[in-house]
Amino acid sequence: MSTIHENICYLNCTSRMPGEASCIPVAEVMNTMTAEDYKESYWPRLEKAVEQLLTQSPVKYSCISYEQIYSHVYKCVCQQYSEQLYRDLIWKITSHLQQVCQELHESRPESFVENFNIAFTQYMAAMQCIIPVFIYMNKCYIETKLNRNLKDDLMDLFSAHVAEKHINTLICLLKKADAMPFQVKPSTMASVVKGLYDLQPDWAQLAPALFSRFIPQIHPPVLESDLLHYAAQDRTLQMELTLNGFSRCDHSRKRASEES
Repeated sequence: MSTIHENICYLNCTSRMPGEASCIPVAEVMNTMTAEDYKESYWPRLEKAVEQLLTQSPVKYSCISYEQIYSHVYKCVCQQYSEQLYRDLIWKITSHLQQVCQELHESRPESFVENFNIAFTQYMAAMQCIIPVFIYMNKCYIETKLNRNLKDDLMDLFSAHVAEKHINTLICLLKKADAMPFQVKPSTMASVVKGLYDLQPDWAQLAPALFSRFIPQIHPPVLESDLLHYAAQDRTLQMELTLNGFSRCDHSRKRASEES
């Protein structure tokens, strides 16, 4: 009995939203949940809430009772449905991301980068809501039994089901946009590049010059032994510019005001 009361105290401390009181009656937690209860009542409510969080605009939030979602998650965990709840949550988010992937596949090249940025931004906003309300499952099951955490799992899902499927197209379009200023908004470029790096840092090696513009320390530090090589590259570049009609400014020439 003391364990249940300790869990309820933990819930009261962690589930409180700004301006809300958080209290789950002991009787609600103590009531036995059957497999049918979970399948027919609890999970459908949670699934509907997760669907709303995944599809709503990042700047327009639907009216969702976070305390109610948390209480359902809490009871599922207390009633030993953590594993089933985790599988259902992953299935739901995976299904959503597969749909997102298909929609991106149908995007036009000129709007692909912007559409990817919208999808990623929306997903990250949803994560900011999903992780807190599923925190009890995360603490009691994912971290304890699976030795992982929900945030990493959700990031891995987006990486596997969306970003990896389109990474070559994205890199190609980002390089093209980088060579043609304002073809893609600078803020969108920065958001997408930083997002890809957060998902998979190794993707920076696909376009180091591009990623280095937005992510510090992509390139290894310059060694003293490399200075002669960079100096030779600079001389070659200067020579190519001269051959193509570009000349250095003649700093020895006087200003027009000085000649008069």
